[in-house]
Amino acid sequence: MAPRFGPQRLAALRALWRAIAQGRRPGAPGLGARLAALPRMAAGAMSGRYPGLTRGRLALLVGAVVFLASPLDLIPEMFMSVVGLVDDAVVALWLAGAFLVETQRFLEWERARPVIVEQAPAA
Repeated sequence: MAPRFGPQRLAALRALWRAIAQGRRPGAPGLGARLAALPRMAAGAMSGRYPGLTRGRLALLVGAVVFLASPLDLIPEMFMSVVGLVDDAVVALWLAGAFLVETQRFLEWERARPVIVEQAPAA
């Protein structure tokens, strides 16, 4: 049975493609900058300082990582071979797209914030 590409799945693939294309344009943050932004983004979301990422969305991102890294997920692959890998591929694609979109949004938010420079007291 071939996988069906309904409107929602096609929209998700288009969004992933747009995120990848935007991430490759000149001046866009590289993978290292995006990975370095993850702890700041998560801390900002958990503390409420960064309003662009809700705790629910953050939980979905963490859940996707746990799902992909979980040894329990090997059971469907053992019994259903290729079909068992499809769920991993869908989650990995979603996670990659969400990673690109969320880190781009966070880094833009960080750049737009005013920088506060504290002056040393006059002696």
